[in-house]
Amino acid sequence: MGNEPVTHVASGLTNGKKYNFTLFTVSENVRSSGVSISAFTVTTTTVATTRNTTAFLTPTTKAITDSHVNSTTVKSTTVVTNSSPVATTVMNTSTATTPVQITITTVATTVATTRNTTAFLTPTTKAITETVFKVEMSMRLDKDYTPELSDTSSTVYKDLKSQIDAVILEEYGGIPGYRGGFVTVFSEGSIITKYVLQTTQVDFDQILVENQNFRKAINSRIAPVIGAVSAIYQSSTSIIIPELTYTGASLYLKCEPPDSFSVGLISSSRWTFNGQEIKDGGRFKITTSNSMSMLEVKKVIPADSGPYSCTLNKNNLEFQQKGIVMEGNIKKAPVVRLRSEFHVRCVTGQIQPLKCCVQRPYTIKWSQGKDQLTSDSVTGEDDNCIKHDYKLESCSGSGEDQIIFTCRVDNPSNYEMTSTMTIFKENFRCNDTQYGTGLEEDRTSIECDIGQVGRRLAECQETGEWKLVEDTCIVIEINELLIESQTLDKEGVPDFVGRISKAVQKEKQNIEKSTATISAIVDILNTVANVSTAVDETVMQNILDTVDVIIGEDSRESWVILNANETSNSSSKLLASLESLSSDLQGEFSVRTPRILLNRMTFDDFFMADLNSSIVLNITTNSMSNVYITTILLSTLNIVMPTRNSTFDVSPFNTTSNETASDNAINAAVLLVKTNVKVQNVFLSYDKLNSSLTMHPQCVFWNFTLFDNIGAWDDEGCKFVSDINNIVTCSCNHLTSFSILMATDIPPSLRKALDIITYVGVGISLASLVICLVIEGYVWKAITRNSTAFMRHVSIVNTALSLLIADICFIIGASIANNPLENPGGDYELPLGPCSTATFFMHFFYLALFFWMLVSGLLLFYRTVMVFSYMSKSIMLAIGFCLGYGCPLIIAVITVAVTAPGNGYIRKSEACWLNWFETKALLAMVIPALTIVFINILIVIWVLYKMLKRGVGDAAQSDEKNTLVVITRCLVILTPLFGLTWGLGVGTMVSSTNEAIHYAFAFFNSLQGFFILLFGVLLDSKTRSLLGRKSPRTSTGSNSTRSTGAGISSLSGNNFIGRLLGRRNVYHVSQATNTNSSGATESFSNI
Repeated sequence: MGNEPVTHVASGLTNGKKYNFTLFTVSENVRSSGVSISAFTVTTTTVATTRNTTAFLTPTTKAITDSHVNSTTVKSTTVVTNSSPVATTVMNTSTATTPVQITITTVATTVATTRNTTAFLTPTTKAITETVFKVEMSMRLDKDYTPELSDTSSTVYKDLKSQIDAVILEEYGGIPGYRGGFVTVFSEGSIITKYVLQTTQVDFDQILVENQNFRKAINSRIAPVIGAVSAIYQSSTSIIIPELTYTGASLYLKCEPPDSFSVGLISSSRWTFNGQEIKDGGRFKITTSNSMSMLEVKKVIPADSGPYSCTLNKNNLEFQQKGIVMEGNIKKAPVVRLRSEFHVRCVTGQIQPLKCCVQRPYTIKWSQGKDQLTSDSVTGEDDNCIKHDYKLESCSGSGEDQIIFTCRVDNPSNYEMTSTMTIFKENFRCNDTQYGTGLEEDRTSIECDIGQVGRRLAECQETGEWKLVEDTCIVIEINELLIESQTLDKEGVPDFVGRISKAVQKEKQNIEKSTATISAIVDILNTVANVSTAVDETVMQNILDTVDVIIGEDSRESWVILNANETSNSSSKLLASLESLSSDLQGEFSVRTPRILLNRMTFDDFFMADLNSSIVLNITTNSMSNVYITTILLSTLNIVMPTRNSTFDVSPFNTTSNETASDNAINAAVLLVKTNVKVQNVFLSYDKLNSSLTMHPQCVFWNFTLFDNIGAWDDEGCKFVSDINNIVTCSCNHLTSFSILMATDIPPSLRKALDIITYVGVGISLASLVICLVIEGYVWKAITRNSTAFMRHVSIVNTALSLLIADICFIIGASIANNPLENPGGDYELPLGPCSTATFFMHFFYLALFFWMLVSGLLLFYRTVMVFSYMSKSIMLAIGFCLGYGCPLIIAVITVAVTAPGNGYIRKSEACWLNWFETKALLAMVIPALTIVFINILIVIWVLYKMLKRGVGDAAQSDEKNTLVVITRCLVILTPLFGLTWGLGVGTMVSSTNEAIHYAFAFFNSLQGFFILLFGVLLDSKTRSLLGRKSPRTSTGSNSTRSTGAGISSLSGNNFIGRLLGRRNVYHVSQATNTNSSGATESFSNI
């Protein structure tokens, strides 16, 4: 047996009689292959002798040829002999691994001899082709299985096989077109018996009837049959597949049997793709009708190409068919890009260009109604672009006119897009190069970039600006992956996440600026998390590489827009996906990306880790071992997550925005922690992202269930422990995604009141500074006759001038900056050149303000300590200007030189001011300012000491020796002039919740210009006298006289101290001049 030829010799044939030889392939080894049969006839020559005749007679042979690839063929050989001699026929049969067409030819020759005649008769061969179906049958016998049944040469095997084969012939032999049946294999499970029916016609209804008869016969003769007899036929014909389908359209696949195969009315159908069952719903629709099943694949994408199979079911009978959708069967659809709607102000004769583009190799044309418009090709474009110049003919009448244009693809012609142009006659409200012109509340759109589908829609605002209200532009490749993810299963996850990671890396720049694409990626990751059950290191690496792209600094604006959408929770969904995936991780490993660090490991009892030097995590468990812990540190997720917390006002949230006001800030990296056991003792220590934020630190976790599952930060189960050296420590009794929230700048409850104080105070201050400078200019000559008075007023003038210019520069810088929280749809990037210029002058003049206040303090200290010393005006002026402008200039220039080359001079967003996070450039302002404030405080303390010491020894002034009165007078006069109120800034940092400190800081510093005018100018007796046109009394005597040398403007020596003490008349102190002097004296007199 096996592959060896089978030989049979037929003898004893009678001349002129027809014989039928039927060949059965009985070996199970040919179950799934065709049979190659060669047959030949050994010619036996019988010589019949007569007197005159010899005849050679040739038999006729009929051969049946099988053309069906999956069927086993029954061979019949007919031999007809026309003479009496005996013919012997030998037929050889061998199995083949591949089915072929077979022709069996039998040749027999008979020779008859007579005396006078010889006749040669030629044999005739006729070939007939028919299709034989091989239906695989199966049943289960309630009988013990023995190993001998797997040995085809064993007696047990042969006996059982012959018994069943006999029943097969008996029960199925009457089926029309029956060509045979035989057992192919026995297998374990009781005894699972598989056999094959060979027939030229298949009728499932008839097979069902015969199966019942067959089952009854087996039950009675051999063994009980468990269950029903089943049948499967694997068709050689393919599923019907359309030649071409464009992406985005529906692909229709049809499954039905051939004409000679009748399945009748099927009960159900089943489809698979790449071996995975297709569920009816979503993108797939399965329609079953009679003996046919149709599969519709909606929004088809290139990934839909591949092997499909369908199964038509009728009771226990199945018809199976396969087909392959080739890549060439699915073609990228044309993507037409144009402005779908726009507005134009009517100007007679104006040319309005209409542009339309499509990717190569497609071509397009413009039309209006049924009329085709002339178009010109646009050069320099990656796509095929055309332009039509439409001329506005008439602008008569009122109201608006609409004209609809169509841009149609040449082939296939059913792809087109319309562009609606609205023509208005009024003056436009909005106008820019991107969106064009429009009236208030008009909406206009622009096309997406190349490689994207969708549109950007903007609305004209009352302010005259276009506001982006809808952006559906999505990268095509990501959109196709989003569609594919709808049918993703766990087996396909590893390959799929690899492809999404590559696509995201390739389209990185386009993705970061596209809110629709980022939202699509989040949806994809959410699907991956939902279908995954086991995630290894490679899968997680691809996922985190994808996430890393969408949480970078360049995507900040997109997340601001996404979080401002009241119906969107993309940020919460992204975090939920990462939490879900972290629960499915397998093994121990570590994954790192530029912005993410993942660690999965085990620990016993106690766990401590310093995660990327920004968060320290401590966990204590009680008598636990081999605890799996997963930590995911997301260093820039503060860009992604909104700052709303559990106390957020829901009403405005539901009607306006999905984000809170800028009262809170996420001031640390976000840490996701998961373990396989319950943990209740968790300590976390965070490094602040912004060390300048010190108010209201909150230890929070992201609660996905708040606000109808939109999510928000919640502090339940977490408490604040400490805030030391810019490290915030928290304690929590559960695990999830943690971070810290801190108030930005000022508590929310104080914001409105402080804004009013600041706006009013700065306005008064600016006006006061201008008045101060005008008054100083008016009385300058009369009031600066000695060096001390001169230098004091020089300090006042330059202090006022520096503060005035600094405040003006601050206003300019604020107008240049565009805060993203105030304008979510705008560009938050600061213009480098203008903002750097404004920052430099702000820095310089604010430093000059503090250094001139230092000059005033040093002048007082000099005249208080060195009463009899003399310094000329020129020296004082040189020292004053070196300190007042020289030092600030040096500091400002060095700051620029050190930080500007690395783009670290100014902040990157929100305000034009010195950088803090990257270069700490802000220290070039803070350190000098606080140092000067500290020095001036020491000077004031020294002056107070001198005052009190002098006042205690003067019994005549006992009614004014009250210490509180003395200190108050000194502080009221010197505090605004020396900038001591800026020291309150330290108080707002130390006690951030103290409302009194915030009010005091805002009040005194916003009104500093007014206080300089009041105490530096208007309360000066000589200045008041000069303004009132009154000449003060003077005396040239050397004794008890009144002097006009300085009044309060002298601010020097013991006389100034006496003035603060309230004395009306004091002795003046004169300094004798040296021989080179002109006899000038400096008098320090009374008020």
